[in-house]
Amino acid sequence: MSGVEGELPKGWVRVQLGDILDRIEAGKSYKCEPRPAGPDEWGVIKVSAMTWGDFDESENKAVPAGFEHNPDYEIKAGDILLSRANTAAYVGAPVLVKQCRPRLLLSDKSLRLVPADGIDREWLAYLLSSPSIRGQISERATGTKDSMRNISQGALADIECLLPPLGEQRRIVAALEQQLSRLDAAMQSVTKAVQSGVALIDAVKGGTVSDMSLRSPQVCLGDVIREPLRNGHSARAAADGTVRTLTLTAVTRGKFDDTHTKLTAPDPHRVSNLWLEPGDIFIQRSNTPDLVGTSALYDGPSNWAIYPDLLIRVRTQQRLDPRFAQLVLSAPQTRQYFRASAKGLAGSMPKIDQETILNTSLPLPDIEAQRRVVQDVDRTIEHVQGAIDVSESVGGKAAALRRSLLTEAFAGRLVPQDPNDEPAEGLLARIRAEREAVAPKKRRTRRAPAQRKATHDEPPPAPATTTPLTGEQPTLDLEFPS
Repeated sequence: MSGVEGELPKGWVRVQLGDILDRIEAGKSYKCEPRPAGPDEWGVIKVSAMTWGDFDESENKAVPAGFEHNPDYEIKAGDILLSRANTAAYVGAPVLVKQCRPRLLLSDKSLRLVPADGIDREWLAYLLSSPSIRGQISERATGTKDSMRNISQGALADIECLLPPLGEQRRIVAALEQQLSRLDAAMQSVTKAVQSGVALIDAVKGGTVSDMSLRSPQVCLGDVIREPLRNGHSARAAADGTVRTLTLTAVTRGKFDDTHTKLTAPDPHRVSNLWLEPGDIFIQRSNTPDLVGTSALYDGPSNWAIYPDLLIRVRTQQRLDPRFAQLVLSAPQTRQYFRASAKGLAGSMPKIDQETILNTSLPLPDIEAQRRVVQDVDRTIEHVQGAIDVSESVGGKAAALRRSLLTEAFAGRLVPQDPNDEPAEGLLARIRAEREAVAPKKRRTRRAPAQRKATHDEPPPAPATTTPLTGEQPTLDLEFPS
């Protein structure tokens, strides 16, 4: 499917991304230590350094002392980087490095895009984040799992876009920076408002649980469950599957709906005891350090879905209201207990076991007191959550406006065209000419028939070399470091 369609703005030209790049550089895989590099050490960036729109140099892993590395892969201010491998939502996410500490290297999951002469770096970085390019990256990314998708250098080079004159590139950048700076300021306010709301909810929960702990006997969760804890089952996803299975996001966001499930085709005998029932509590036994141990209470219909292996189900006795149990499990002191108890060599995906959950301490007032506490907390949280929802709605509108601005910019509708600008066709021709000037000359060879032997007067044919780039064949001689 074509990435750019319709009539071209005056002076613009339709190109592929590879036409306007000097080269694409791939990082390398290094044996690293699971900690950030010190000021005088070499480090390798993690995917998370490129994921959130701004380059985060602190997201790196240390290269052991004495480990051989190539300083050509060192990241510099002005580099345009993107993640070669990431989740479906973030694969190919670009960042323009505004500043970077010394001794920080590209990883094998990162790419550096070097624009050709006459291509504005800031314009290219904005282009890569535009909806059209992001959509094409999503279409071209490969991988069987949405949790990790890949985009190849060749697939990137083939992405279609529109190239404006250099003068207009710079005007687009100026207009975007003026408009997006205001949106960014608004988004920062929204983020602070949401964070304040979440902190207030945590404070309400934490204060309530602490108060109840002073006035009520303490028990272990394992003493008040009506059946053993049980992990779920992760079956293969199937378009024609008949069993709905929760995803981890259902528990992370506390939303049990179709958007947080997938259809699977499990063995019926393996899932007969995994169907959801109202009052079930689910705890994430593995996730990132911030999310491991996240829990949510299900109050929907029976047998609507099953749950995956990374969730543990808790079913409480009658003397423990599941809503009160969920209040305690989601309180900050319990979450901290889970994080401190989590184990795992990877660090990025720590795990808690059933024993940790069974040993969770909680206050146990009488059942009526539990219900009153839950009602009081719910009433307070409802008001705070309403403010959070309003803030997130504003944030959603700001994000939509950002996408609209980028769409207009790279369709030639954000700033006026200037008839005095050199048309982009001239810029593109100059890029091609410069590329041809440095391309190696092709040596024509002809392989002799198998039965023919070379004589002393006829030397053997020379080895074939890279096909040169010509005006009739405007492809990109990409440099792929080994």
